[in-house]
Amino acid sequence: MKSVVRNYYDDSLSNRIAFITGASRGIGRACAISLAAAGHRVILAARNLDKLQDTAETIRATGGQADPLEIDMTSPDSIKAAFAKAKEIGRIDILVNNAAITKDGLAMRMKAEDWNTVIQTNLTGAFLTIQHVLPGMMKERWGRVVNISSVVAEAGNAGQSNYVASKAGLIGLTKAIAQEMASRGVTANAVAPGFIDTDMTAVLPPEVKEKILQSIPLKRFGTAEDVAAAVRFLCSEEASYITGHVLDVNGGMYM
Repeated sequence: MKSVVRNYYDDSLSNRIAFITGASRGIGRACAISLAAAGHRVILAARNLDKLQDTAETIRATGGQADPLEIDMTSPDSIKAAFAKAKEIGRIDILVNNAAITKDGLAMRMKAEDWNTVIQTNLTGAFLTIQHVLPGMMKERWGRVVNISSVVAEAGNAGQSNYVASKAGLIGLTKAIAQEMASRGVTANAVAPGFIDTDMTAVLPPEVKEKILQSIPLKRFGTAEDVAAAVRFLCSEEASYITGHVLDVNGGMYM
C-alpha cells in the first residue's frame, strides 16, 4: 500500500520566493540555506554584500537559486529600494525577518542613540519589510511571515532593555499581523531562539557561557540549523493552520 504520510519538510509548494533579512551569517544564513533546500528561490538581504555572495554561492553550489541584495534596516529608503529590486525577481511569498543588532548597557546609562538604533533595526525595520510584502500576499491569498524574536523577549535580560523591547515588540507585531491577515490566507508567526551558537554569542566570556549552559535542560547550546528547521516548518504548507504563534527553540531554558 502506498504511503500517504508526507514528510513535514517536503513542501509541495516549492518554487516560491523567500526574502530573508540578515542572511549573511548565523541564523539568517541557515534559514536561507534551509528554505533553498526546500525548493524556494531565496533573496538574501543584508548590509554586507560580500558575505551575502558567499551564502549565495553555497546555495547555488547545491542547485538552489539565490539573489543577494544590499539592505540597511535602519533606512526606510534602503528598505524600499531593496524591495523594488526584489519585486523585479517576482512576488515575495515568504518573509523571514531575522536582521538584528545589539547595543547592550544598563537602562539607566543607555544612550538614546543606542536605544533608537536597536529599535529601528530590529523592530521598525521589520515592520517596514512586512508592509512591502503584504499587498502581494493578500492578492495571492497565500503568504508566510516569520519574525525571529528571542527568549529574552519572554524572560527579560538585564543590560539589554533595548534589545529585549525590540524582540518583545516583534512578538506583539506578529500577533497583530496574524489577526489582520488571517482572512487572506497569510500567516504570521514568531520563532524565539534561546542561546544559539553564532557570531553574536561567540564574544561572550567562557564563564558566562558556562552559566548559561547550566540553565538549559538539554545541556547544549542551540545551532543556527535548529532555528532554521523551525522557520522552514512555519513556512511550509503543513503549518497553514498555525498563525500568531511563538515557537520557542531554546532547549527548555524558558518554558
